[in-house]
Amino acid sequence: MKLLLVGAFALTASLSFAQVVEPIDSTKVEQEENVSLTETLIIGKGVIDVAEGRKTPVAVSTIRRADIEDKAIGNVDFPEIFTTTPSVYVSGQSSGFGDSNMFLRGFSSQNTAYLLNGQPINGMEDGNLYWSNWSAMTEVANSVQIQRGLGSSKLAISSVGGTVSMVTKATERKQGGYVRYNMGNDSYMSATIGYDTGMKGKWGASFMVNHWQAHRAFAQGTAGQGQAYFVSVGYKPNERHQINFMIFGAPQEHDQNFATKSAAQWATAEQFGYGKKYNNNYGYLNGEGKTLRTNYYHKPVANLNWDWTINENASLSTVVYASTGTGGGASGVGRATSTTTNGLIDFNKIITNNSLIANGIGGSGQSGAIRSSVNNHFWYGAVSNFNYDTKTGWNFNLGADLRFYKGDHFQQMTNLFGLNGWNQRRPDGQNIVVTETFSTNPWSALFKSASKDQRTNRDNSEDINYQGVFGQVEYANDIFSVFAQGAVSNQYYRKYDSWNYGGVEAASVKVNKTGWNLKGGASLFLNTENKLFVNAGKYSRQPFLDNVFAFNTVNLREPEVKNEEITSFEIGYKYETRNLRVNVNAYHTEWANRFLGASGQVTPDPIGEPNVTRPIYTYYTNIAQVHKGIEIDFDAKISHVFGLYGFASYGDWKYDGTTPYESQYTDDNTFFERGNVDLTGTYVGEAAQFTFGMGTKVNFTKNLYWDVDFMYNARIWGQVTPEDVVASSLKGETYQAEQVPAFARVNTGLAYSFKFGKQAIKFRGNVRNLFNDQYVSRIDRNGYGYAVGRTWNAGVTYSF
Repeated sequence: MKLLLVGAFALTASLSFAQVVEPIDSTKVEQEENVSLTETLIIGKGVIDVAEGRKTPVAVSTIRRADIEDKAIGNVDFPEIFTTTPSVYVSGQSSGFGDSNMFLRGFSSQNTAYLLNGQPINGMEDGNLYWSNWSAMTEVANSVQIQRGLGSSKLAISSVGGTVSMVTKATERKQGGYVRYNMGNDSYMSATIGYDTGMKGKWGASFMVNHWQAHRAFAQGTAGQGQAYFVSVGYKPNERHQINFMIFGAPQEHDQNFATKSAAQWATAEQFGYGKKYNNNYGYLNGEGKTLRTNYYHKPVANLNWDWTINENASLSTVVYASTGTGGGASGVGRATSTTTNGLIDFNKIITNNSLIANGIGGSGQSGAIRSSVNNHFWYGAVSNFNYDTKTGWNFNLGADLRFYKGDHFQQMTNLFGLNGWNQRRPDGQNIVVTETFSTNPWSALFKSASKDQRTNRDNSEDINYQGVFGQVEYANDIFSVFAQGAVSNQYYRKYDSWNYGGVEAASVKVNKTGWNLKGGASLFLNTENKLFVNAGKYSRQPFLDNVFAFNTVNLREPEVKNEEITSFEIGYKYETRNLRVNVNAYHTEWANRFLGASGQVTPDPIGEPNVTRPIYTYYTNIAQVHKGIEIDFDAKISHVFGLYGFASYGDWKYDGTTPYESQYTDDNTFFERGNVDLTGTYVGEAAQFTFGMGTKVNFTKNLYWDVDFMYNARIWGQVTPEDVVASSLKGETYQAEQVPAFARVNTGLAYSFKFGKQAIKFRGNVRNLFNDQYVSRIDRNGYGYAVGRTWNAGVTYSF
């Protein structure tokens, strides 16, 4: 009934989430609707990839500053702003602040390219992107554009799902500032101060600082806190040169709700009254709440953008960047994870057990502690793009993309719970005892981490270098446009490991792999309102470093892991008038020769030792996936008071073919099973293959407006489970993961603003998951993950 009522209401009144509309006056609204995204960019116009940089259309959605400030400020993970666009699914929010997972057309962040002012920010080792490192991006983002599928990116990248381009505020032309205070459920609060000097002659600067904290995000044991800083300095010596330097960082630490929770464990949670906020990493120490799992990280980013207008036809844009990352994730080790009372971790009992150790030196079999997995890195690079516009319809681009990366990975102790030290046996049989502990404070981690003699269980590093060149040519007139684009790249890998080689650093061979991509497309402008377009692409993408080398070794996998092959086609239709925009896209993406690794657990002897499980890692070396689907989105401007927007997408995403697999125990790296499995017909899991949404924004007066978004997700399957895949294959059955029940949710918000002179005050409040629906959003190796229930935030912004 709630679903029908909200759906009926959304059909009667709404306004596009993608439009730039402020409830001030109709004249201003009309003026702003005619401003393109590229015209709002001050720096990096040549290296920041937005769809308006090319006339041949792509499947794209743009989210602008006003909507980001309304719907993503406060206790909201940044990917939540994407959930009102087709083929986007976000899960994992209940795990903790910044732990959301975003999928685009069924592909994870590993296989979606993320850019910040033209700078690639996906992890070089595995492609992952952790939103907790970008917690305050909502405070500085000027706009975000999602290009689904092939997109318009000219870089030598070959993302499978699409490209997300985040553009930060550059140095503002006008002087002014703001102070914002937000609060929310579970004692959330954040305070932000920002100021722009305006351009004073040839110079200008922008600043922002932020602090946030909460005793939990939603579930038990998910406390968090962090800061953010942003500095942008602009220099414009003349009309031909423009330079902007930016630094952004968001150090944070947050407790997490990652842990395996079976149906039986959720039943235990209900038995003891924990409900859907249950966290089996959480417990009490001397009456105070404490958790085993904490993520902490500090990843400052600096980039220098230079735009040079050479003449009326030619321009050169370059971004040079650097980033360093320090921090990791803490988790329980030894008996800490199994020392429980009433379903919660009993930290007092851990200390009691540890006190019985005769020499005070604990180990995995007899005591408990907390250990951090540290992942530090240093990364620098440059992207440069030369553009030549003939002014006769022809446009040419040529550029380069260079990246240099050094990563270090080891484990160190965080809390010994009264022990004098921790003993770990290396693969060579030597026992290593460490005695120091290290803080999870991200500022402390920036300056202090374990030396070689205090590292345990893991100690490896790698070098990754990337060199790419790309080019594009486009011709456009009033009737049609056509483009061709190509890129070639070389990726260099080398891995080093000392833990698994008797304390002596071993180095792998030097590996170079060449990749390439080709894209092309054409569009037909039937008239000023109607456009048809088709795009096609073929990629040969180098594997991630983690896939090239065998687990916990510097040895290459056998057989050698080769490039992944991606072929994609898409066709689209766009209808646009002043008051109505409609987009329809159909796509077909085939991803062949894919490497897939998955963690799990098995019980080697279910009869003799039914309670003994061992961690395993299974990898498939030649998986194929086929993703095909259709998307539609529209927004209609009914009047200056309200309008209507909506979207829907239907996907059919399945694995295809037979692949070899190998499984190994990760506690001693021994292989215990090899073979072939047929995954044909198995649904790709973790993301919604059907999405639907509608929403509204009603301007009651020029100062008061209200909005609501309704979203429905269905056709979601769980993550592929290695042991179940093998079991089904042995029975001759087609494996299917468990299906997640369909669900819907409603988000709503209200805002009021008023001006006095050149100053203004704005009040904004939001409620997410208005009806507090408790639904499973994912099934993966961590078990059943329930989504966040009803949450809220409210804030006031003073602008001057």
